[in-house]
Amino acid sequence: MIVDDHEVVRRGIADVVAAAEGLEVVAEAGTVADAGRRGGLLKPAVALVDLQLPDGTGIDVIRALATSSPETRCIVLTSFDDDDAVAMAVEAGARAFVLKTVRGAEIVDVVRAVAAGRVLLDERTLTRRRQAHPDPTASLTASETKVLDLVATGMTNRDIADQLGLAEKTVKNHVTSMLAKLGLSRRTQVIAWVASQHTTTWRS
Repeated sequence: MIVDDHEVVRRGIADVVAAAEGLEVVAEAGTVADAGRRGGLLKPAVALVDLQLPDGTGIDVIRALATSSPETRCIVLTSFDDDDAVAMAVEAGARAFVLKTVRGAEIVDVVRAVAAGRVLLDERTLTRRRQAHPDPTASLTASETKVLDLVATGMTNRDIADQLGLAEKTVKNHVTSMLAKLGLSRRTQVIAWVASQHTTTWRS
C-alpha cells in the first residue's frame, strides 16, 4: 500500500513497485483516514507512508495500521530529512526510513527487505542521528542492558527471568526502568530501536 497525498508521487512509486517481480500494489491512500480504513480491509504486507498528510502525519498512519493491520510493516518515505522524524517513526514502529531522493530500484530493495522482516534506516540519516543524540543506553545499569538485549530478541519476561536466573518481577522492574530511560513505552519499540542501532544499510 502507498500512502501519499500527491497522486503523481503515488503513481510514480506504484509503477516502480508494480514493475518489480513478485510485488503488487494492493491499495493507495491520500489521507490518514483512508490509509487506516484500506489497510484494515486489505492487510497489506508493506505500507510506504509519506510523513506529511492532509489530516495528520505518517506517524498517525503507522499507529493506525498497528491497530487495524498489525502484520503490516511500514516504511516512511519522505522528502524531509528530519532527525526527530526518524526517532518518531522508529518509536511508532516504522521498519525503514528512506528519502524520496533514492532511486526506484532502491525503493524496491527496501520493500523486499522489510517484507522479509528486516528493519532498515537510510545510512546517511542514521549516522547524523547517532551523532546528534547521545547514546541513551549509557544510563542503563548492567542488568538493564542485559534485559534490553534479550527483550530485543523477542523474549518474554518469564523467558528472560529463566535465562538470567532472576525473579520475573525483578525482570519486569528492569524492563519498566529501561523503557523509561530510553523514552519508549512498548517492547515492540525496543525491538525496532535496537534493530535500527545495529543497521548500517539495506545493501549490507
